[in-house]
Amino acid sequence: MPWVPHGISNGKLTAGWPKKPDGYFDGFPAAIDVIPQTNATENAREAAARCPTGAIDVGADGITLDRGRCILCRRCTTIAPGSFAIRRGSDTARVGRSALVVGDVQENHEALRLLRRSIAERVRSLRQSIHIRHVDAGSDGSDEWEVQALLNPVYDIHRLGIFITPSPRHADILLVTGIGTEGMHEPLARTRDGMPDPVVVIGVGADAASGGLIGGGYTQGLGIEPLVNVDVWVPGAPATPFSILHGILLALGRLQPRTGKEQP
Repeated sequence: MPWVPHGISNGKLTAGWPKKPDGYFDGFPAAIDVIPQTNATENAREAAARCPTGAIDVGADGITLDRGRCILCRRCTTIAPGSFAIRRGSDTARVGRSALVVGDVQENHEALRLLRRSIAERVRSLRQSIHIRHVDAGSDGSDEWEVQALLNPVYDIHRLGIFITPSPRHADILLVTGIGTEGMHEPLARTRDGMPDPVVVIGVGADAASGGLIGGGYTQGLGIEPLVNVDVWVPGAPATPFSILHGILLALGRLQPRTGKEQP
């Protein structure tokens, strides 16, 4: 049994988060922030013009960045370092699509409060093991690798009582990746209809939030928002395993929700 001395020599590799701090969770550059109280400079306008997914808006009221469109190319931080900065930390999931927009934005706190209450009421009975049904609604494959990584010894979501199931009838959470191609409209709807209530829906990745780089064209996919009511969004291209896990625990009410306007 060669795995015995190998395991002893390497020690415990499984992350302790969320019960214990994790340096990789806290230090990973998982998002882009708009630096507060900055003017709309020419560099910022150039960054907006060169953003490959149109995630940046520079207007008279200030600068905003939609993390649901951002693919983390970091082009904006190079062109306009006075307006954009890398944000470290994998706690990127947000309740509600509008919370992914950061910068000079006005939040509808009442709508956000009602959405959080709705999610809390649905997950109140989900206190034991949780089962996830994952649907690829037209992805490039990168998000699926990150979802699969949740099952490896490093993240090991089974330690938290979270499992992935092939059957929607056994699932509590619907986790969706991909741009929502036309051919996946009906399968996604059938999966959601086959899940027993209460159901929480999580959209993972820029593709799911907006179509990302591959959306549009003959694929007819610009995100999954028109196809299914999403409760929690996890940005990224792709989203990291820790960010996906953060979104799952946020959806289950095991973490304190945050807004989209905090700075690093």
